[in-house]
Amino acid sequence: MDTRSAADLSIDDVRAAARRLNGIAHRTPVLTSATLDARAGGRIFLKCENFQRMGAFKFRGAYNRLVQLNEAQRRGGVVAFSSGNHAQGVALAAKLLGIPAAIIMPEDAPKSKIAATEGYGAEVILYDRYRSHREEIAQGLCDERGAIMVPPFNDREIIAGAGTAALELLEEVPDLDNVLTPVGGGGLLSGSCLAAHGTNPAIAMYGVEPEAGNDAQQSLQKGEIVHIGVPRTIADGLQTQAPGSLTFPIMREHVREIVTVRDDELKDAMRFAFERMKLVMEPSGAASLAAVLSGKIPVSGKRTGIVISGGNVDLERFTSLLAS
Repeated sequence: MDTRSAADLSIDDVRAAARRLNGIAHRTPVLTSATLDARAGGRIFLKCENFQRMGAFKFRGAYNRLVQLNEAQRRGGVVAFSSGNHAQGVALAAKLLGIPAAIIMPEDAPKSKIAATEGYGAEVILYDRYRSHREEIAQGLCDERGAIMVPPFNDREIIAGAGTAALELLEEVPDLDNVLTPVGGGGLLSGSCLAAHGTNPAIAMYGVEPEAGNDAQQSLQKGEIVHIGVPRTIADGLQTQAPGSLTFPIMREHVREIVTVRDDELKDAMRFAFERMKLVMEPSGAASLAAVLSGKIPVSGKRTGIVISGGNVDLERFTSLLAS
């Protein structure tokens, strides 16, 4: 794990990541909806990372991390732990670069995410998230195999890669007042902060997480990293227990506020996106949209960019969630 200080990370790191990803990652579309604007009372711009390779922004950080490994490191392979999207991002990046990959995933991860990770050629090792510690399992595997750990968010290159989504958003829509992203461990939010405030320090940065798992909100309010139990929420990609030692200082410096949304608000956002915009979002990916639709963040009269972080949800679960 990369434990160097986050203090010297900047938009330059995000731009360097963008150069590495050029021609590899998709430049995802920025979409708008007159209905959404009317409901929000402002202009809303959705950066749709549900159209990214493997269906989520996580590919950006994973590829940016893996492409910088030297030949000896590549031969040893990589190990990651994830409930799904980071797993798929690392698996796909490893496949593209010819690197062996083993992914530690919880037994209750969506079956479609497990299948997709295996489909990219990675070895999947399942564990019980409520009884075992994924970091310990992953570290043991690294020690045994001489592999490189690729953490889901607490890594400089993962953060920089994640920030390229917001960088693209601001290149397309430069005059934003607000930028919102979901927040689990904080890789996407902290990377987005570097991109946004490196472009325009006046942009208000917001993070959105499940009400049942508000570790980032508690941490910012207390001024130190707060650890919580495993959150029970439909947002499987946001079931983190604490922000990272690298992501937290960036969020503390740059983020105006962390707000929370309930599971029913996540479902409402997924339903709105599907019915009015023909977009499929997974619960975690819909978090920022849920915050706008439920009035958790002041967007009236403003121009607001929202990062839709992913769309990896299978048909059975998607229809079940929307029907409930």
